[in-house]
Amino acid sequence: MSLIEVTDLHRHYGQVKALNGVSLKLEEGAQYAIQGSSGCGKSTLLYLLGGLDRPTSGEILIQGKNLNSLTDDGLAEYRNRWVGFVFQFHFLLPSMTGLENILLPARIGGHREADIVKYAKKYSEELGVEHCLSKFPYELSGGEQQRINIIRALSLRPRLILCDEPTGNLDSENSTKVSLMLKRLAEEQGSTLLVVSHDPNVVSMFESVYRMKDGQFEN
Repeated sequence: MSLIEVTDLHRHYGQVKALNGVSLKLEEGAQYAIQGSSGCGKSTLLYLLGGLDRPTSGEILIQGKNLNSLTDDGLAEYRNRWVGFVFQFHFLLPSMTGLENILLPARIGGHREADIVKYAKKYSEELGVEHCLSKFPYELSGGEQQRINIIRALSLRPRLILCDEPTGNLDSENSTKVSLMLKRLAEEQGSTLLVVSHDPNVVSMFESVYRMKDGQFEN
C-alpha cells in the first residue's frame, strides 16, 4: 500500500530548476535511498515530502490527500504527527539536556510526556547514550548527538522518516552504526524510511535506490 505518491513534481527558485518533473511511490513500511551529487535536487525533494516547502507544480499525495491543499497550520500538524526528520546537523538546542531535546516534539504536539520519557530511556539504553539524557549537547560527541537526534525524530513513532545526509558529519564506523540503527528502528516501528546520501557505503545498505541528477531521477 502506498504511503506517498508523487507526480510530476517541480520546484523552481527563480531561474534555477531544483526539481524538474519527479515522480515516485513510497510504500508503507518500506525503506529507500536517494543518491546523487550535491545540488542535484535530492534535499529539495525531501523538504517537499516533509512539508517544509511547497512545490512550484505537481502533486504529493499522502494516502490520497494532497499535501499542497493543506494550510500552513495543516502542514505544521502533518510534520509533527506524521514525519520524523534526521538532518546532517543535529539541531539540538544547546540550553536543553538530551532528554529535554527529545521531549520537544511531544511538547509542541501536546502528547503525553510520560510515554516519551519511557521511550527515550528504552532506546537511549539500546543505543548506548543513556548517560547523555542529563547532559547538554556541548558535552556530547558528534555520534552521541546524532543518536539523541534520532531518538527525538522517532519519539512520536512517525509514519515517515526523512533523513538528509544523516551520517555526513560522522566517521565511517559511526556512519555504519547510525545507518543500521535507522533501518532497524524504522522496521521495528513500521515506518517508511527515506535516506538521502551521496555516500555509496550508506546507499549500498538499501535495496530500493533512486539516483538523481539535475533535478530528475535517472533511468
